[in-house]
Amino acid sequence: MPTGIRIGRVAGISVYLDWSLSIIFFLLTFSLAVGVFPRWHPDWEPGVTWGTAIAAAILFLASVFIHELSHALMGRAHGIEIKRITLFIFGGMAHLEQEPHAWRAELWMAIVGPITSLVLGATFLFLGSLITGPLEVDSANAEQLFTTLSPLATLLFWLGPVNIILGLFNLVPGFPLDGGRVLRALLWGISGNFRQATQWASRAGQFFAWTLIITGFAMILGFQVPFFGTGLVGGLWLAFIGWFLNNAAVASYQQLLVQEALEDIPVSRLMQTDFVKVNPDMRVRTLVEEHLMRSDQRAFPVEENNRLAGIISIPDIRKISREKWSQTTIGELMTPVRKVALTSPKGGAAEALFILARRNINQLPVVENGQIRGLIRREDLLKWLSLHGKQPLKGLKDKSTLPQ
Repeated sequence: MPTGIRIGRVAGISVYLDWSLSIIFFLLTFSLAVGVFPRWHPDWEPGVTWGTAIAAAILFLASVFIHELSHALMGRAHGIEIKRITLFIFGGMAHLEQEPHAWRAELWMAIVGPITSLVLGATFLFLGSLITGPLEVDSANAEQLFTTLSPLATLLFWLGPVNIILGLFNLVPGFPLDGGRVLRALLWGISGNFRQATQWASRAGQFFAWTLIITGFAMILGFQVPFFGTGLVGGLWLAFIGWFLNNAAVASYQQLLVQEALEDIPVSRLMQTDFVKVNPDMRVRTLVEEHLMRSDQRAFPVEENNRLAGIISIPDIRKISREKWSQTTIGELMTPVRKVALTSPKGGAAEALFILARRNINQLPVVENGQIRGLIRREDLLKWLSLHGKQPLKGLKDKSTLPQ
């Protein structure tokens, strides 16, 4: 299942807030309220300073959401299904249900995000200038300019440059940043080879990521880096971003290899047909002692009147204490079929792997005409990939390398 808190839907797209977003919200608010705004406005009351800082953090995250929403809407316009957007510590992500079918679709979907951020930045600066009127800027003492600004004008003049920097940073040709996807689209268009383009873009992303990591460690060691400066906190943050981008670049190419290896493989070829089915009237203790503890099966289809009624697994059993196992039936604890992710024997193995990764589960019931035909498990898919993958696939047991 998607991680985070679902806060609603916009244009039919579910919006989730990951828990890690609270970290960046706190850090951003704190740095503005304690460092930036007091330096610009030493005469402000603490309530005004903190209120403006909180508003700035909220509007910045709203700007990131608009950036991601532009990706989703452009993708939809080119036939790419996007059902959810997640905001997290490093920004946001519009989750694609499948890769773009053409390089032009990839190009437009990737580039619209940075363009949106640049337009937002210019809009904030324009609105700020409407409030303040013409300003005389003394380049030798630029910060003195902010002391005359109202809280609203300060907010707008902070949001403007931040969104412009966000747009320019995302244009860096390092996959999986937007600029890296633009690079992949162009290489794809030139070479006509999607896999080769992804590999080149992934390497460019790794190069950029390692540049950030090395720059971060240089800052930690006290070197003065142009634009970034120096210092322990800034250096650690930059190195951390580089580490994240490097992992994402490697995983993106691995995911493509996984999808290619499973291409045109039906679920029926890999599913388990030798499995235990239970009925909803069975006691939980019987399930645990006679089936769960005597096999490696971790989820059990619940069948009623020869049709799938639901599924019961270890997390369901953990909902009650051991003392209640003898009195509780499986039907009382099972996840009903309407809430269970399903696939069919003719379904694609790659799509099954997508579902397993998105739901963070280890098996899917394979159903045909309401009847259970088998179970497709994560380990079955990984075993097949290790034997039949076109190239060596490293780290397949790591969920981060699976399609999301």
